[in-house]
Amino acid sequence: MEEKLEQTRNQPSELIKVVLYGPESTGKTTLAKQLAEHYNTLWVPEFMREFLQKKWDSKKKLVEREDLIPIAKGQLRLENERSERVNDLLICDTNLLELKVYSEYYYDGYCPDEIKEEATKNNYNIYLLTYIDTPWEADILRDRPNNREEMFRIFEAELKKQGFPYEILKGNEKERFKNAVKIIDTLLKKN
Repeated sequence: MEEKLEQTRNQPSELIKVVLYGPESTGKTTLAKQLAEHYNTLWVPEFMREFLQKKWDSKKKLVEREDLIPIAKGQLRLENERSERVNDLLICDTNLLELKVYSEYYYDGYCPDEIKEEATKNNYNIYLLTYIDTPWEADILRDRPNNREEMFRIFEAELKKQGFPYEILKGNEKERFKNAVKIIDTLLKKN
């Protein structure tokens, strides 16, 4: 586990980092896997999902405030490990900004200062904000099927507030993939 909440700063400067960002059940993991395969690179899975599934399986409990820092550290550990193993491109299924948004939403504006501080540093080339036009897929960790539009607005507002570069991905799986590839290809050409 990471001792401090901090991205590895000694990664190659030419490394392009793309983060898939948005409400639950909007196809981020599927797209992350597809993009990593297409570009023959690594992707960073969502640590929170694994962490919370284990917690549910063993204790029948969902996320609690005391889980936020361990989740953030686990996410950064995964990202840092993979950042050091790729040269050109890293696809992140999520990042700390998403954890910040969820924390503030579920805990009435509360988010640990350590998470807020690291989440609001822009260490990504582009955020691909996934729209809510995908079918809802229920599971034990997803709980807001009727709040998708509200959540999308909250996620987009956070990007605007931080001034982070982003593009919205809409449409079916093929359309999203095609648009994401177009965006990433442009970034790779600039680099």
